[in-house]
Amino acid sequence: MFTTKGSVKTDKAAKYLVQLCKHFAHKVEVDLSDTKGDVAFPMGPCTITAEDSALVFAGQSHKLEGIEAMKGIIVIHLDKFAWREAPLDYQWEDGEVS
Repeated sequence: MFTTKGSVKTDKAAKYLVQLCKHFAHKVEVDLSDTKGDVAFPMGPCTITAEDSALVFAGQSHKLEGIEAMKGIIVIHLDKFAWREAPLDYQWEDGEVS
């Protein structure tokens, strides 16, 4: 199983969490609370958490290509929603668990 943990600093994390999850919910299953969204991407699950000054991502996939696709989807959509804050500084740490 491949994993990724990512974050991006923003003071509008809660706003972007809602925007991302509502957008993703048009195509995949999403479970959204005030500070967390669980997104069932086709390549694997991803939990998005809104912290005070950052949006944090934790994703899993059976394939490395799935992790790259997941990160790409998140970046493309968040960049559109947060265009006023561009460029966003994404920090990703990928791993693998057996």
